[in-house]
Amino acid sequence: MYLLINIVGIAVFIGIGVLLSRDRKAIKWKPVGILFALNVFIAWFLLQFSVGREMVRVAADAFVWILSISFKGIAFAFPDWVNVPQMNFFTSVLMPLLMVIPLFDILTYTGILPFVLKMVGKGLAFVTRQPKFESVFAIEMMFLGASSAIPVSRVQLSRMKSARNLSIAMMSISCISAACVGAYTQMMPAEFVLTAIPLNVINALAVVNLLNPVEITEDEDTIEKMSDDGGREPFFSFLNASIVGAGHVVMLVCAMVIGFVALVNLIDSVLMNISPVLTLENALGTVMFPFAWLLGLEPGEAFTVAQLMGTKIVTNEFVVMLQAQPHIPEYSRHMQAVLTAFVTSFANFGTIGIITGVFRDVVDKDTYALIAGNVKYIMLSGILVSLLSAGIVGLFVW
Repeated sequence: MYLLINIVGIAVFIGIGVLLSRDRKAIKWKPVGILFALNVFIAWFLLQFSVGREMVRVAADAFVWILSISFKGIAFAFPDWVNVPQMNFFTSVLMPLLMVIPLFDILTYTGILPFVLKMVGKGLAFVTRQPKFESVFAIEMMFLGASSAIPVSRVQLSRMKSARNLSIAMMSISCISAACVGAYTQMMPAEFVLTAIPLNVINALAVVNLLNPVEITEDEDTIEKMSDDGGREPFFSFLNASIVGAGHVVMLVCAMVIGFVALVNLIDSVLMNISPVLTLENALGTVMFPFAWLLGLEPGEAFTVAQLMGTKIVTNEFVVMLQAQPHIPEYSRHMQAVLTAFVTSFANFGTIGIITGVFRDVVDKDTYALIAGNVKYIMLSGILVSLLSAGIVGLFVW
């Protein structure tokens, strides 16, 4: 019965996208169908097929190996932080970013990562018959994050029509940063984190096809040369800046987690003075419960997942992962799968501010006004992408 509910849930999520579309008559169903069929195949391949499971295992082991190397650097400075029975969140999850972020920056500096992402994006466009730039951007945003992928593509964005820029903004909220994947796999089941990433790429394309269908001519379907600032910074100067930037990210995430958790508890304390059962988690769980139940969960599990889903949208994925981590062994496999897939993205209210802020410096005033005036569609896109990824992963894990 719950498998049937899961299937119905995916149909409902697609239906919401159609119902709330900015132009239902312009939706092209063939490419949308190809995208969803591809996602079902990817989930099946990675979760059920032996070769797919082995690929996920190898990828997870690679992230574990990278993290183990990062701990050597941490132990050099703080041996009493690493050589303990149980490392805290700051040491085990955030401190490794001081190595991982510069590692990906080096791959970008040398041109290796941009080349690979561009080739994969063009391959995705060929298979799915999606516009070339949107396909490349979908891959870029899943490795670079919106705050990097948007500026990197500013030449293209400045020349595109406003409606296409809105689509890019809607896709951007479902991004992650590859540098954070290792941190995610430390807190949530790695197999579901690594499966959710490609699903989010495809679902981001599918959802914008539903919510904001845009006609793109053959002349418009091009990829402009990436922006060039007139010269490349010397390597060691670049590396120093990257490491310092990684430190800012570590402190920023740490500050956000502490601040959000404290604010949530403050709100709960105020609400519980009104009623013992009135908490922010319960309120968010009530709102999100129908969507969690449609992921094929039993009512009790659905309410727990709904609370975490709501908290993730209001705060961020780190807060929820940290909250859920101690209870993961208690959850059923299906519950682990759908929850992990849902939280593996930057889709939250804070990301909207980042996206609109970056676009302000990239596009003209009319385009920015269109994006700023449609933040509800940006948030809706992020939620639908997360729900669809969770629903598709859930089909194959029981």
